[in-house]
Amino acid sequence: MPESVKKQESEEQIQQAPPVTSGLKKKSVPAGLWTKCPGCQHVLFNKSLKENFSVCQKCGYHFIVGAQERLNQLLDSSSFKEMNMQLQTQDPLRFEGVKSYLDKLKQDQKKTGLHEACVTGEGKLDGHAVAIGVTDSRFIMGSMGSVVGEKIARLAEYALDKKLPLIIVSGSGGGARMYEGALSLMQMAKTSVAIGAFQKARHPFISILTNPTMGGVMASFASLGDIIIAEPRALIGFAGPRVIEQTIRQKLPSDFQTSEFVLEHGLIDMVVDRREMKKTLTLMLAYFDA
Repeated sequence: MPESVKKQESEEQIQQAPPVTSGLKKKSVPAGLWTKCPGCQHVLFNKSLKENFSVCQKCGYHFIVGAQERLNQLLDSSSFKEMNMQLQTQDPLRFEGVKSYLDKLKQDQKKTGLHEACVTGEGKLDGHAVAIGVTDSRFIMGSMGSVVGEKIARLAEYALDKKLPLIIVSGSGGGARMYEGALSLMQMAKTSVAIGAFQKARHPFISILTNPTMGGVMASFASLGDIIIAEPRALIGFAGPRVIEQTIRQKLPSDFQTSEFVLEHGLIDMVVDRREMKKTLTLMLAYFDA
């Protein structure tokens, strides 16, 4: 038989032969173990990421965290006592869209485990008793409706009554909540008046801005702190950069409305890494003798 025919038959036998295996089953990697960093595209092990306060170990990107995780990061273990949990959001306009307002509320309540976009209460921060509130951008973008405004106002009144320092962590990309119309806009004035009364008594109010803090939240209580701190690279402002560019028809700086930009222009007092936030707040409370 010619060599060329033998070679062809040999190649056909190799192609038809079953693949050689080691007899071991291929192991699949469980889902939910890894997260890709939006800042540097590095793949992060979720357990290590959480232990690092949800900050990328490679580039320092600060991931968005929920209200409960934020409270766990800042407060002493088991010291937080939530208040005003009974407040229920209503649907005064009977808003209908792609989804009704009530359907949207139920959806985000199920997704986040929260009743509303704001959690308030009293806790201890390195032994210092504080009144603290956190808005959560995962819940309708942390927007401020009647219940959020009421909870912030009641927190300020509680802090005034108990003579406690006030800390509010803002993560609100939605500003005033369109589902409630003018009733939502009224919360800007209500929260500002409550904060003003608190500050007249010369108690310290520390406002912490996280990514994002925008719209009516930034235009009211979030900008009224005696000390205003922001996390690195957080988006801070009123209207978003795309809206501003379309309005003024000019290209904005690449770092426009970031924490670093507004610090340079005097809107805030400092930028603090999340991993150093509790230590920084402890020093401030000690300074205020709170």
